[in-house]
Amino acid sequence: MTNARVALATCSQLPDLDKDDVPLIGALAERGVTAEPAVWDDPAVDWQSYDLVLVRSTWDYSPRHDEFLAWARSLPQVANSADVIEWNTDKRYLRVLEEAGIPVIPTIWLDPARHLSKRAVHTRMPAFGDFVVKPVVSAGAKNTGRYQPVSAESRGKAIAHAVRLLDDGRWVMIQPYVTSVDTTGETCLIFIDGELTHAVRKNAVLTGPAEDTSELYAEEEKSAFEATPAQIEVAERALAVAREATGAELTYARVDLVSGDDGVPMVIELELTEPSLWMKYGTGVEGKLADAVVKLLG
Repeated sequence: MTNARVALATCSQLPDLDKDDVPLIGALAERGVTAEPAVWDDPAVDWQSYDLVLVRSTWDYSPRHDEFLAWARSLPQVANSADVIEWNTDKRYLRVLEEAGIPVIPTIWLDPARHLSKRAVHTRMPAFGDFVVKPVVSAGAKNTGRYQPVSAESRGKAIAHAVRLLDDGRWVMIQPYVTSVDTTGETCLIFIDGELTHAVRKNAVLTGPAEDTSELYAEEEKSAFEATPAQIEVAERALAVAREATGAELTYARVDLVSGDDGVPMVIELELTEPSLWMKYGTGVEGKLADAVVKLLG
């Protein structure tokens, strides 16, 4: 579609987009498509005037999850689709992956509707090994903390963290901390229109309890990485499950993996809503994403 207009959805703290996404504007212009940043919760934006909304750096949505989903549902065309966004912004999708045989980090799930006491929360904490507490709806490692069960002080902070989230009506996840993150980090595989374009290795960011912060995300060190056949296989299987669960194709996707003690890649997260794609670590990635956008425009 020539002369099409595309909104690159972002947040008020990044009104001109994250710098990683800026090259996409030029790549789309080369294909006859006008693209511009638009803040997702800005009431002045006429979303109906765009032929497509491409969700990018909307990283402040988690405290207003319902509002964000309603916004996505209101759009005439959005990538990834509103069905994908709803499924992916609640990390209980990991249960769907696990049921399908995809290796994931073992998780204990706490339901706020059960009104668990502090004692009940305490009994669900791991007795050995560092562990992580986080809500099922979160972005950029916000409201996420790492704790040590052998320390009474740390364990107390973990319980307080979980109870605080539950009192706010939020589901809570408790996971063992995967120690390979400290040595080899996470491996992130980026897919555009179903094709693996590149992979990135990023370092650990969780060193202690959750902290209140105004930052959108925790800073990470990143580098280009060549994914192994085993990592690619797990990532592709996970994305197949996501497509089946949502009934939608994926214009972009990022699969974040860690290695278990046995060396098997495990999915830590599927990033199908607003992932950093770190296009500079690949070759021609902005062009491939622009081609995928043109394909959606018909």
